[in-house]
This record gives sequence, C-alpha cells and structure tokens, in this order.
Amino acid sequence: MSAPIEFDGADRAAVMVMLLGEEEAARLLAGLSPEELRTLGAKMCEMGDIGPAAIADAIANFASSAGSASISAHGRIDEVRRLMTGALGEVKADSIMRRVAPPESAPRTPALEIAQWLEPEVLIPLVQDEHPQAIAVLLVQLEPATAAAVLAGLPEPLHTPVVHRIAKLGPVSPEAIAILEETLAARIAGVHGIKRLEMGGVREAAEIINSAARSVEKRVMPGLNKLDKKLARDLESELFKFEHLFDLDQQMMGQLLREVESELLIDALKGIEETQREVFFRAMSSRAADGLRDEIEERGRIKRADVEAAQKAIIAVAKKLAADGTIVIGAGGDDDYV
Repeated sequence: MSAPIEFDGADRAAVMVMLLGEEEAARLLAGLSPEELRTLGAKMCEMGDIGPAAIADAIANFASSAGSASISAHGRIDEVRRLMTGALGEVKADSIMRRVAPPESAPRTPALEIAQWLEPEVLIPLVQDEHPQAIAVLLVQLEPATAAAVLAGLPEPLHTPVVHRIAKLGPVSPEAIAILEETLAARIAGVHGIKRLEMGGVREAAEIINSAARSVEKRVMPGLNKLDKKLARDLESELFKFEHLFDLDQQMMGQLLREVESELLIDALKGIEETQREVFFRAMSSRAADGLRDEIEERGRIKRADVEAAQKAIIAVAKKLAADGTIVIGAGGDDDYV
C-alpha cells in the first residue's frame, strides 16, 4: 500500500486551479490577494507530475470523475504565467512570476522591481522630492497596502496630485519609466530594459485610498473634486463596494440594518452567496433572520440591475452613517482621534 499523500491546503488549491480551464482559473485568481497568488503560483510551479491519487485527495467530492486524470509537468511555468496574466494583466503577472519562478539566468533586478520589496519607510525618502507623476508610476506597481503607507508618509501637498495622476495614468511612455528607473537605480539597483506599460486607473487609485487611513481620503477627495469632478465621481464609486459591508461587526451591521428598508435588503442580498448573507443575518434576531431567508427565497429571480441598484442604495446609507461616525467602513482606519 502506498504512503498517504501529505498535501496541505495550498497544495490542494493548486491542483484544483490547474484542473480548471484557463478562463475559469483566471477569474478565480483575480479574486486572490498578492500573498495568496505568490503562494499558489509557487505551489503550481514546484509540483511535478500530479497523479490520480493526488487529484482525488485535493477534490474528494470529484474523486470518481478525477480517478483516471493526471496533470503533466511539461510547460507548467508557461501555463501558470498565462493564468496569472489573464487574471492580473502583464505587469502584475510578471512581478509575481519573477518571484515564484525566476529565470535561471536572470538579468540584474531592475530598480522598480526592487522597490516592490522595500518597506514604506525606506521608499518615502527616495521619492518624496520627485514629481507627482513619477511617484504615481511607482505607487501603482506596489501592493495597495504598501502604496497607501508610502502615500500617507509623503508631504500632504503631494497627496491629491499623486492620486489624481494615478487615476489618470493610462499608457506610460518608455521615457517616463526610464527617468524613474534611473532615479531609483542611482540609490538601490541596476537598470533593466523598459517598455511601454499600461498602468494605473481609477480602480488602482481606489485600492490605494481604501488601504490608507481615513484622513488621507478626507484630504484627497475634496482636492481631486476641484481638479476633475468626473474623475472624482468615478473614484468615489470605486472606493467602497457592497462587499466592504461584510467586514462590519455585529453592532455596526445592526445599526446599518435599522436604516435600511426590508424590500431593499431583500433585493441586495438576492445577489450574493448564502455564506455572505450570514453577516447580515447574525445582526438580527433568529426569528427575523429566518423570515428574511424565506422572503429572499420567495422573491424568485430578479434582474441584476435591480440587485446592483439596491446594493448601491445601501452603500449610500452606509456612507452617511460612516460620515456621522456611527459605523466604520473599510480597512484603512481613522487616525483623526485625539
């Protein structure tokens, strides 16, 4: 009898992803954090041939259909690169792959890549005297939490122009990358080849703001509204999603639900998974939660547009409560206490 397979959760997740088609796997990977992607990518690249027993162990509920399957190790790194690129785009995928599967004869690490590994307190003095455009190009290549810490540590007059440029970056010329590369390289690393890259955007700017302290948003958004009203509206719509409400504690969720009409809540919850609804149910009495479950079930199919409209309406209520200090939305926290 063969020895039992010693798989951990990351091993099983890697097998499961590799069993999916490229489009399905890309959609799954798009929802993971950078750390999860690095772990999963490393596992997929490290595994050799994966036999039927390993597949059955990873997805026991599909063991009967996977009993004769196998996954070849041939071309594994290229396959992982395609999946990462489909999920994250070329820039982020390249950064992940350089870490989990570096080329055997890798060239000198470029300054921009080294910057991704530096702590915020190291990066801040390197860039605080640079033009906001150069800082924006750097920040969009960092993980949101790191970029948020760098942004918060910069002189306050830079906050609004930097966020404005992040949201408006679009195509970045090779010349702009070269200037930033040379500036950083003089301090931290050698120079690497450059190319025209698509960077930034409203979502990138929103991720950085969401990860920053609440006071950063309070300073940036009014100034951004003066610079570009449409961009400010687009950015505000990305700042908080319905999913951010899942992080509310039971007390704050209860305060929110008291301000939301029942019909609106039913439509909003109709569009999310049962497990995600639990955070709302836990803030109610068991009787009220059971009644709401029944009403959601009885509602039947509704249009996606109606679900989104209901969720936006609830987000509007949540923002009002957050502005009043009744609840706290997002992970950035608030550094305005005295």
